[in-house]
Amino acid sequence: MQFSIVFKTIGLLLMVFSLTQLPPVVVDFIYQQNEAPSFLTAFALTLSSGLLLYLPFRKSTKDFRIREGVLVVVSFWFVLSLFATIPFLLSESLHMTFSDAFFESMSGLTTTGATVLSGLDDLPRAVLYYRQQLQWLGGMGIIVLAVAILPMLGVGGMELYHAESSGISKDRLTPKLTQTAKALWKIYLSLTLACALAYYWAGMSVFDAIGHSYSTVAIGGFSTHDLSIGYFDSVAIESVAIVFMFLAGINFSLHFFVWRKKNILAFFEDSEFKTYLFLLGFMAFIIAGYLWNSGYYQTVEGALRYGVFQSISMATTTGFTSANFSTWPFMLPVLLIFASFVGACAGSTGGGIKVVRVLLMFKLAMKEIKKFIHPNAQINIKLNHRSVAESTLISVWGFFSLYVIAFVFIMIALMFTGMDQVTSFSATAASINNLGPGLGNVAENYGSISESAKWILSFSMLLGRLEILTLMALLHKAFWRF
Repeated sequence: MQFSIVFKTIGLLLMVFSLTQLPPVVVDFIYQQNEAPSFLTAFALTLSSGLLLYLPFRKSTKDFRIREGVLVVVSFWFVLSLFATIPFLLSESLHMTFSDAFFESMSGLTTTGATVLSGLDDLPRAVLYYRQQLQWLGGMGIIVLAVAILPMLGVGGMELYHAESSGISKDRLTPKLTQTAKALWKIYLSLTLACALAYYWAGMSVFDAIGHSYSTVAIGGFSTHDLSIGYFDSVAIESVAIVFMFLAGINFSLHFFVWRKKNILAFFEDSEFKTYLFLLGFMAFIIAGYLWNSGYYQTVEGALRYGVFQSISMATTTGFTSANFSTWPFMLPVLLIFASFVGACAGSTGGGIKVVRVLLMFKLAMKEIKKFIHPNAQINIKLNHRSVAESTLISVWGFFSLYVIAFVFIMIALMFTGMDQVTSFSATAASINNLGPGLGNVAENYGSISESAKWILSFSMLLGRLEILTLMALLHKAFWRF
């Protein structure tokens, strides 16, 4: 293991991240709520720590291998969350413990959206902006951003890109990796700007429009209000959220190809997109239909409004709420939680298992049924009219196996902390799928759970954000063999 290049890279990334603690200072200057000292101190500590890591190894010219890439990605997500806690700890308006601050920063950066805070409407604007910004940075992955910057500083990025992007369909869009990262970020920035303008035109204030555009495009779910999107009680705002949650859940590579072809119908040439569209439509139909049929909402308009919004929000793992879905009848709350297991498309900012993996597992199951009926038949599994390699199918099942094992262990660990079954199940699903809202004692927020449970869930969030394999590789003894 070449630790010199690891320390050098983490130092560089920390210095880049320190700059993101300055925009909240500008926000505080506008609103004059005396939060600037917290962020300036955080900036100084983060920058100086980055320099301390970078300077001793700045002349290191060793090659960057995949093991170093994995170690940098996992270490940096942990270290980044650690330094992101500083403003929360220093803010006199919060009075947070270290466990709470780390949980909040990890939830933000992994775009989970679970929060330990209440009374958001009364918090300083700089703190609220900072929470939203954390999700925006974590959405596309700050490592992908770093891939566009680090080559200019003498650090190669291919291993970082593969370690961060462990989804099965995150291919290069352009011949050069730096150009790929820039293309992804152009799409990400464009969607964010369009979303902010749409929110503003729908009736949000400038501050709320910017903050919610960050968490919508990042599929994060943080809000500047306790009631989330429900605070605005606006069909127009909910419609904007539905559109951009849907768009952010699509593979960003597909966005790029559609833009390059200048043909929106190219979306429908992709098998994963068509499955994604079908699953969201089916979920919305079931939820809205049952809400109306059961009489929970007296009008079709009400059932459609809340049923469709909550279905899209949960299925894409955004986690916004326009109504208290945990009180809905029958098994609807559990069904919404289960929708997050599928999640959004691979290569999107969403969480969950990912639509393409679920699609491939379904196709493989159908293949086994056909093989049982016709034992000698040669059946190929195809995706976008191309045969899927056996190695890819094995990788998908390997991921699913690790996912199930991790889920069970995390849920049992939470139950050992004293959680009931419903709360531990939904909290595990909400964290490992990077969803946010849960059921039971975590239906409103996570402030009431134990310190140990918060650390377990913080680990689960990171596990879900790095899609299991990257973090599991680091925990395997073979990784550390020299």
